[in-house]
Amino acid sequence: MTTAFIVGAAASFWLGVLTSISPCPLTTNIAAVSFVGKRVGSAGKVFIAGLLYTLGRSFAYAVLGAFIVTGMLSIPSVSFFLQKHMHKLLGPVLLISGVLLMGIIPLKAGISFNAIGIQRRAEKSGMLSAALLGILFALAFCPVSAALFFGSLIPLAIKHESRIILPAIYGIGTGLPVLIFAILLALGIGSIGKMFNAMTKFEIWARRITGAVFLGVGAYLIYTYYSAPSF
Repeated sequence: MTTAFIVGAAASFWLGVLTSISPCPLTTNIAAVSFVGKRVGSAGKVFIAGLLYTLGRSFAYAVLGAFIVTGMLSIPSVSFFLQKHMHKLLGPVLLISGVLLMGIIPLKAGISFNAIGIQRRAEKSGMLSAALLGILFALAFCPVSAALFFGSLIPLAIKHESRIILPAIYGIGTGLPVLIFAILLALGIGSIGKMFNAMTKFEIWARRITGAVFLGVGAYLIYTYYSAPSF
């Protein structure tokens, strides 16, 4: 495993964490924590529910990432184009992602389905419904999560030709808060509401800092590959 791939894996995980605490995905994660908390009478079941939810999200992103990356790399003309020009495309992609993350272009942050309603129906099913809940919530893209997944994670996966691993790592990052809260609930630690409030405040600065980094790196790549004189 090369250093570049390790850096890519760390970046994928961070993108997942950033997605998980963004306003829209945070709403679905709150619903998931409520679902997990219904099993608070059994510490083992609480932890397993949180783990299954996280694995469900990871599975969904791995399958979706594998489908997209494999599709793009399996078409000879597209694969050749990406191998030749991916480094030039990355700059504009990062620049656009940075603009969206910093909120320079306002986007409506709403979820496209009734997360609470799905969570309540899942409560009537068995433990495996936690994994199904993770899959459904993972596929409920909103503007910020779509920008992070399609605009940042997918180009990164294509660059490393990682069809499954990087999208799966991203998925683990998106479910990490629920898994952490499941562990806290299993250990009997309270103050969940205060932690969510702290997470919301952290998200604002984390998103802005990441957006600023994306803008800087994107601008540098654009200057390097489009403006700098070639010899």
